[in-house]
Amino acid sequence: MIFEYIIFFVVSFGASIVGAICGIGGGVIIKPVLDAFGVLDVSVIGFLSGCTVLAMSCYSVVRSKVSGSSSIDMATGTPLAIGAAIGGIAGKSMFQWVSSLFADKNTVGAVQAITLGIITLGTLIYTLKKDKIKTYHLTNVVVCLLIGFILGVVSSFLGIGGGPINLVVLYFFFSMTTKVAAQNSLYIILFSQAASFLMTLFTSTVPEVSWLLLGGMIVAGLLGGIAGRIINKKIDDKVVDKLFILLMAVIILINVYNTVKYLG
Repeated sequence: MIFEYIIFFVVSFGASIVGAICGIGGGVIIKPVLDAFGVLDVSVIGFLSGCTVLAMSCYSVVRSKVSGSSSIDMATGTPLAIGAAIGGIAGKSMFQWVSSLFADKNTVGAVQAITLGIITLGTLIYTLKKDKIKTYHLTNVVVCLLIGFILGVVSSFLGIGGGPINLVVLYFFFSMTTKVAAQNSLYIILFSQAASFLMTLFTSTVPEVSWLLLGGMIVAGLLGGIAGRIINKKIDDKVVDKLFILLMAVIILINVYNTVKYLG
């Protein structure tokens, strides 16, 4: 049991470092990696991952605001975040509905792994080709709300907080640079995860979980967020892009493994 806890803490810490650097929240790493160990139910891992990401993104957003180093575009970021909060509630409801369709929770895990793998592959392809792809700079509030809603649904359903899809959307629809997109992504993640967490509390669907494990993962997430923020300041966009591409490749392989494991 102690060894399992250590693994969970290390994964949360490492994922939060990378998540803070790249702006993907860390859940896109935590969820599939812990799923691969197969020691807890997918709903429990999704809850633990979401709480860890919520803590890390909250720290990162608040710290950047307080220090005056925030690059969050409030004009577009706030509608996106509000839409993501609504989408986070819808995504949680979708997960509960899909879970109710299958008696075997491994099937739910397979659905999540396949979906995340496809999204991550699309993100990787876009990232490799993004220099040749025309981007836009949308400002319409309604459109921003809609895009945010879709991001919130996907992230909450998959239990990943936000993940790589946020960055692709911010690159393509809002022409943001890598580091600016990272900060705005964490801002969106904060709203979607907060909404998802509150819904879990209000609907009394919190899974049975060790509070020691939850607390340890949250602390690890915060420490990872602190470390990631420090590292992010010392590297340029190209390094962040390379780290992001490597990360996407690893996540795809993990999701392939998880899909085979759940369906096997």
